[in-house]
Amino acid sequence: MDALVCVEPGRLEVRDVAAPGKATGQVLVHPKRVGICGTDYHIFEGKHPFLQYPRIMGHELAVEVVEAPDGSGFQVGEICAVNPYLSCGTCHACSAGKPNCCMSISVLGVHGDGGMTEMLCLPVENLVRAEGLSTDACATVEFLAIGAHAVRRGAVQRGEKVLVVGAGPIGLGAALFARIAGADVTMLDLDAERLSSVCGIAGAAPLVLPSGSAPKDVVQCLTEGNGFDVVFDATGNGRSMEAGFDYVAHGGRLVLVSVVTSSISFSDPDFHRKEMTLIGSRNATSEDFAHVIACIRSGQVPVERLITHRTSLHEAVENLPKWAHAKDGLIKAVIEIV
Repeated sequence: MDALVCVEPGRLEVRDVAAPGKATGQVLVHPKRVGICGTDYHIFEGKHPFLQYPRIMGHELAVEVVEAPDGSGFQVGEICAVNPYLSCGTCHACSAGKPNCCMSISVLGVHGDGGMTEMLCLPVENLVRAEGLSTDACATVEFLAIGAHAVRRGAVQRGEKVLVVGAGPIGLGAALFARIAGADVTMLDLDAERLSSVCGIAGAAPLVLPSGSAPKDVVQCLTEGNGFDVVFDATGNGRSMEAGFDYVAHGGRLVLVSVVTSSISFSDPDFHRKEMTLIGSRNATSEDFAHVIACIRSGQVPVERLITHRTSLHEAVENLPKWAHAKDGLIKAVIEIV
């Protein structure tokens, strides 16, 4: 069967690989849509710190059930979303109901091979029923669930003022679900064209920085000197994450959806003066997947505006490297596998 393999940083090939063997408790699926994530671009560019090559990437999946265990409830031909976070179920985090931060978590397409292939075996518990959703919609569930999880971690309340920094797909998800929670949402990004497009989808207000102005000063002016009740950073940039502390109101929350390999620092006196809450947000849980699916089903998520670019396994050899840098008009790219 064909699979798109990242052989080494900067090198993609479509290879004929062995079909997977289905173990007990697993479902054999055919990936039909694979969203290309920032993680996939980082793997291609050699920027992922915890990865062994060669690797079949892909964890934002819409799949068709090919074989399912008796009693699983899944039917052959059913289109499903996928929770790509394979947790152990027994560690401290899993026992506390937090499998998204399992102590030995394995993520499809990162720690093991993923969905940029014609066939894939998954634990039955990682297949997510998505009745009523289109194949395209199923492929958006995972990245939206990361934003929805961040909003839940930030305990966003109706009427709160929220700032999302970073207008990539994860920032889009955070902004969208903060608005669904009833917040007044503003987004900040240095790419004005992308910011405008994403704000239009998320129903957020763009924070446009006048030339030469400091973001902190603009935030203070916009919020009458108060800052935002909740700030989400989805940039993957350490300097941006540090700057986010300055945007938070007294008594507010800063949610770091981003992760960087280096340390970040902040002013401890300012942190305590504001009695600020600093929150990490990692991956998503089944509760977040269910919330996203319900919101798509109810028409609160404009799925038709999320996928802007399409390719195939073979064409992705050329297109994925191009889209890693040429992001004009790009919201989410997907690989279609027939």
